[in-house]
Amino acid sequence: MTSTLRKVAATSAALSAVLAVTAGCVESGREDTGAAASCPFAADPSVTSTVRLGFQAIPNGDLLVKDRNLLQACLPNAKITWSQFSSGADVVQAFGAGGLDIGTLGSSPATKALSAPLNLPVQVVWIHDVIGTSESLVVRDKSITTLAGLAGRKVATPFGSTSHYSLLAALDKAGLTGKVELINLAPDAIPGAWQGNQIDAAWVWDPTLSKLTAAGGTVVTSSAETAAAGAPTYDLAIADKKFLAGNAAFAKTWAKVQDYAVGQLKSQQAEAAVSIGAQLGIAPDKVVPQLAGYQYLPAAEQAGAKYLGGGFSADLTGTARFLLSQGGIAAVGTEQQYRDGISATAAAGAGS
Repeated sequence: MTSTLRKVAATSAALSAVLAVTAGCVESGREDTGAAASCPFAADPSVTSTVRLGFQAIPNGDLLVKDRNLLQACLPNAKITWSQFSSGADVVQAFGAGGLDIGTLGSSPATKALSAPLNLPVQVVWIHDVIGTSESLVVRDKSITTLAGLAGRKVATPFGSTSHYSLLAALDKAGLTGKVELINLAPDAIPGAWQGNQIDAAWVWDPTLSKLTAAGGTVVTSSAETAAAGAPTYDLAIADKKFLAGNAAFAKTWAKVQDYAVGQLKSQQAEAAVSIGAQLGIAPDKVVPQLAGYQYLPAAEQAGAKYLGGGFSADLTGTARFLLSQGGIAAVGTEQQYRDGISATAAAGAGS
């Protein structure tokens, strides 16, 4: 397969273009429905940080935090701006241009950010979710029941995303490298291409995934299967190192509200689905099935040795090796380099 992972141009002009296309609601909260802004713990008025947050339309705790205006409720004197992005590649580009402080992206683009030639000064500070069946390969032709049936077909996915990584890994394992035409499409552009018969299949996440299955698409495989085969994927939050150094109190509270959101996803799923559905623009009953495709980790578990406490560097290193084989990065860094690219400080503070 030829290299399809594009290099990020880290320029201010590029950032402006990204924000012009991907920026969504830039004020935290959901004023039109009167979402209650109530901090679930003691608010901290001493924090006066100015923070630029990047989010994606992924059904996880970040959307609940945004929808319920939790950060502004817990940090009433902080200035918080939210910008929406359509893929992790765009988030990496924004960090490269110095336009974000904390942002959501998948483990594949996060690995690219930490690897040559980018080597961005960022750290993974949170694991929003472990991706399972929530990212899947959907085909139009019901006669295609295995990956082998994709030979000579057109498959869409957002380049540089975790779905792209899973697709490449699955094709590689099936011996289909170079035998499938890959099409780079943002999630919101995939349904139109599907309806216009411009693509034969897509590997993507919800809510686009559910739109394709509702339109008659059939799931052939998922990121849960590629994970079991040795290529796990995650949705993460990365933060600028300089920002973290100067805004430790903000980062700790940010992690605490994220941890609260994880608890809501586990114990109050119906209520959490209302907030997530409002941010995704879909009914809550459509959200609940999507949540089953992810695993949400509490802060205490994230801060442990298996994840941000050290072990997660092995996942990043493994991802880097595969990205190098596909031409997506210039070189694999040392495991210590990827260890230095994660921080358990905020998660540990939230879980204590």
